[in-house]
Amino acid sequence: MAKSETSGAAAGGGGKKGGHRKDLNGKQKAAIFLVTIGSEVSAEIFKHLREDEIEALTFEIARLEAVDSEDRDAVLAEFQELMMAQDFITTGGIDYARELLEKSLGSQKAVDIINRLTSSLQVRPFDFIRRTDPTHLLNFIQQEHPQTIALILAYLEPQKASFILSSLPHEVQSDVAKRIATMDRTSPEVLREIERVLEKKLSTLSSEDYTSAGGVESIVEVLNLVDRSTEKSIIESLEEEDPELAEEIKKRMFVFEDIVMLDDRAIQKVLREVDTSELAKALKSVDSEVQDKIFRNMSKRASQLLKEDMEYMGPIRMKDVEESQQKIVSIIRKLEDAGDIVVARGTEDELVV
Repeated sequence: MAKSETSGAAAGGGGKKGGHRKDLNGKQKAAIFLVTIGSEVSAEIFKHLREDEIEALTFEIARLEAVDSEDRDAVLAEFQELMMAQDFITTGGIDYARELLEKSLGSQKAVDIINRLTSSLQVRPFDFIRRTDPTHLLNFIQQEHPQTIALILAYLEPQKASFILSSLPHEVQSDVAKRIATMDRTSPEVLREIERVLEKKLSTLSSEDYTSAGGVESIVEVLNLVDRSTEKSIIESLEEEDPELAEEIKKRMFVFEDIVMLDDRAIQKVLREVDTSELAKALKSVDSEVQDKIFRNMSKRASQLLKEDMEYMGPIRMKDVEESQQKIVSIIRKLEDAGDIVVARGTEDELVV
């Protein structure tokens, strides 16, 4: 691009009204960007910022008298390049991003962008392994200690982790699942040692802070994606070894909002088993998508009565709402175990039509 040096094209602190300014700082660039994209999108961005950041940006926006077209174009070009680079890093790593950026922007510009990103970018452990084909990764790690396997799976995307967990020997599956669920924090030293032993070229941790991974939510996300037989086998083993942990996992396996994943026939079967008062409480805190899914599977009369019950019920404690939701989730799991309904999980290949 003709104006490839965005840091030179967009920069600096003061400048005359309507004139092209140099050396814009980060806050000024952000202010120009937010003004350019409009108030609606900017408002959505503000939702993800701290209060002090919002105040600082609001101040900079208020100071803007006019935005020179060159400043605007330079800031947008810089934003596009940074987002493109970050996307490349996420897809294939830093070396891959540098290679693609060099082809489109030149070597020096590519280095500048990568350096700007990696100075604040924290590369997660096992970055290289996460880009490895799960079949190859399974062959590579299945002989490792269950704790090592659990640590690696905790850092993988749930889809890959579920494939590997399903493919492990049955006697290892529940052990690995339990270790993921009870995992809390792992020191950088332990992570580096495992990376070294696995002899993989992995990204260096950007800080000495302890890295969180694993936990009940992590194993629930994985188990929700494995096939039903693998899930049952793991849960049954955990029930023998650690009943409290197994119960905690089962409670989170299917949350109430997941009811939208059921087909209409399944929902109608569930509704026949559910008390109307419990259903009214369960629907109090959910979004319209869940409510509409329920209402569509009831008669007009029944849905109208349910809406009236919810309206006349008034405010209720969140604890009561969650208890009602959990009762309905238990009914769903009971119907699934009996084979009366099918809860979509894993891949479509598992469904028999």
